[in-house]
Amino acid sequence: MNYRHAFHAGNAADCLKHAILVWLLRAMARKEKPFLALDTHAGIGTYDLTATPAQRTNEAAAGILRLLDDTPAPLADYVTLVRSLGLYPGSPAIIRALLRPSDRLIACELHPEDHALLRRHFGRDGQTAIHLRDGYDALAAFLPPPERRALVLIDPPYEREDEADRLLAALHTAHRRAPSAVIAAWYPLKHRAPVRALHDALRGAGVPDIVAAELHLREPLDPTRLNGSGLILVNPPFRFETDLPAILAALLDRLGTGEPGQATALIRLADE
Repeated sequence: MNYRHAFHAGNAADCLKHAILVWLLRAMARKEKPFLALDTHAGIGTYDLTATPAQRTNEAAAGILRLLDDTPAPLADYVTLVRSLGLYPGSPAIIRALLRPSDRLIACELHPEDHALLRRHFGRDGQTAIHLRDGYDALAAFLPPPERRALVLIDPPYEREDEADRLLAALHTAHRRAPSAVIAAWYPLKHRAPVRALHDALRGAGVPDIVAAELHLREPLDPTRLNGSGLILVNPPFRFETDLPAILAALLDRLGTGEPGQATALIRLADE
């Protein structure tokens, strides 16, 4: 409950997560049938990068501000959307901007103040429902959707020591209730052991068709530092593994630190 994303908005982890989210939303829209987008840890919607929280950490300077200054072609769709929305968009704002009239968004936020801001941001939008609730509980509550198609984004703050276990349980719940849903789950890269354990657990989870996309800004050796981040994809849409290398390479080219160990990775953890 102490985590506030306003201090980290627009950083390199956001750029990875949101560039892939834009690609996923475009992929979902390739089929005419409507879909539900479920954002389990939604935050406040948009973030002012000139406000005190963002300025205190200045993480956006090594993230979205670099991309705005010099946008490579594979990231043009994402960066153009950021420019068009004004304040830096969090995941619910990105999702809502790319929904078609027949699609829906359910956004969950547990922090009371952030929930109030999120509700204020969306107002009376008929395609968006805002819930003050634990995002993990929302998976059982809202899946499967009436549309029978879903894009689920799980983006926890990793404040709890058991967050990886909770994430694995959430993936099981979401896949059991909506086996065809596209599920994206963010995770931090600090040091190797937790990431290796997460990947091993996913390989043995019994859930098919899992890919992990990672951006390493430096060797993942320091557990006190965010050295990169990754996104787990369950049921990645067609062409994900073909298109993602260019997106990852563009992110590394613009956001790379020049430190040893910077790299990208696209890892298949479970076959279809």
